[in-house]
Amino acid sequence: MVKIIADTTCGLPLEELAAIGVDVIPQIIIFDEQSYRDDNEIDTPTFLTKLKEAKELPKTAAPPPSLYEPLYRKYADEGHSIVIPTPSAEVSGTYRSAEVAAEMVPEADVHILDTRTVAGGLGVLVRKAKTLADEGMRPEKIIEELKALAEREVVYFLVDTLEFLHKGGRIGNASYLIGSVLQMKPILTLEDGKVTAVEKQRTSAKALNRIKELVLEECPKHSASYITVSHCGGQERAQQLAADLAEALGIDSIPIYLLPPAIVVHCGPGIIEVSFFKEA
Repeated sequence: MVKIIADTTCGLPLEELAAIGVDVIPQIIIFDEQSYRDDNEIDTPTFLTKLKEAKELPKTAAPPPSLYEPLYRKYADEGHSIVIPTPSAEVSGTYRSAEVAAEMVPEADVHILDTRTVAGGLGVLVRKAKTLADEGMRPEKIIEELKALAEREVVYFLVDTLEFLHKGGRIGNASYLIGSVLQMKPILTLEDGKVTAVEKQRTSAKALNRIKELVLEECPKHSASYITVSHCGGQERAQQLAADLAEALGIDSIPIYLLPPAIVVHCGPGIIEVSFFKEA
């Protein structure tokens, strides 16, 4: 049997992951030298409250290899293989931690994929991995299928400020925007796992409308596009965007997810993101 190990940056609710039998590794959130696991010690609402009170912006740390090691040993002893879809190594050290843990447990059959994405798209890949594992697919083939699917993902997102991305060192190829956008609102994407600017709009409302236009131009009009909407601190805006897109695309409904603290640390409150997968 193949076991799937995810982490909290996939954005799927912890209860859902537990229900489908996917193990979850936490990211580490650091406020003023105090560390918190974002699976059972801090959630997004608590994080936002602490953020308002913090004197300095919080930081994150990738999960240490020691969090992966016990699961590797357990599944190795039980004769299972392991597949781990990780967030982009360009924005997270999670891939490396999973890799180091595998070196510590050489008897474990571990297969790790840097998906080059995060949040909604990563959540889709985690679910897909679990489905393929339940169907009895070999781990090598699961990795192959996930990689092919990941290469078809398109993601657009909007942040209230670039301050969080800039100070967290996750701004990638969009760094030229710092100090030049003033009140402009850039539409951002992930390109080969790195944050990249698509274009700029004068207001958040215009940027959100433009994201809607881009999605409707590119997203396949069926549920196999695996479209999702993720957000932090903007439930109504996310619901309206999802409803508008679902109606225009002829899809019954679009999943809406609250982003975990590890992503909000680097993007800031107010982020809204759309992810979907183009045709093969």
